Amino acid sequence: MPGAARIIGGRVAVTSMPRSANSEAVSVVRRGLPRVMNRLQGASELLARFSLPLLRVSLGVVFIWFGALKFTQSTPVAELVANTVPFLPARWLVPALGAFEVILGVALLVGRRLGLVALLMVAHLSGTLLVLVTQPGVAFQGGNPLMLTMTGEFVVKNLVLMAAGVVLATATVGRAAARESAVDAAPVAPVTVLDPAE
Repeated sequence: MPGAARIIGGRVAVTSMPRSANSEAVSVVRRGLPRVMNRLQGASELLARFSLPLLRVSLGVVFIWFGALKFTQSTPVAELVANTVPFLPARWLVPALGAFEVILGVALLVGRRLGLVALLMVAHLSGTLLVLVTQPGVAFQGGNPLMLTMTGEFVVKNLVLMAAGVVLATATVGRAAARESAVDAAPVAPVTVLDPAE
């Protein structure tokens, strides 16, 4: 497609570049991009609305599942747990940890007092990192702290669960603070006091 040309001051001047297939493609992208961005924004708002409840419920399910295995003496990590704190009797430690995990899981599903629940969850998961200190031969290959064994990877992934607990706790505190500021900012209607003598 030829470009437009005009004669300006006795000379031929090109006033627009010829349109190519590329410029038409760019035009299509420019027209379609705002629609795509609007749809992405809508999806982002939807995900923002459901991401914290999804995180809370998934953590709750995992805690109930893992806790029930410990509580019923069906867990493959009973020996690992017992050897991490050998000064405590394994016959009650493992089921007690399982019961605690089930309680945490149910509390996460219920969704009340999430700040406290998340704090307890992070504290509990911090305890699992003791394996790295008390059993380095089980957690690291050849004593190298950068070379994790399967058990080491199993333990270190708890850092992600701890971060998820921190996210839940901060989101809960942030939501509570937003509710309080909304209540404080709400207009208060003036109160008229009537004189009983009238």
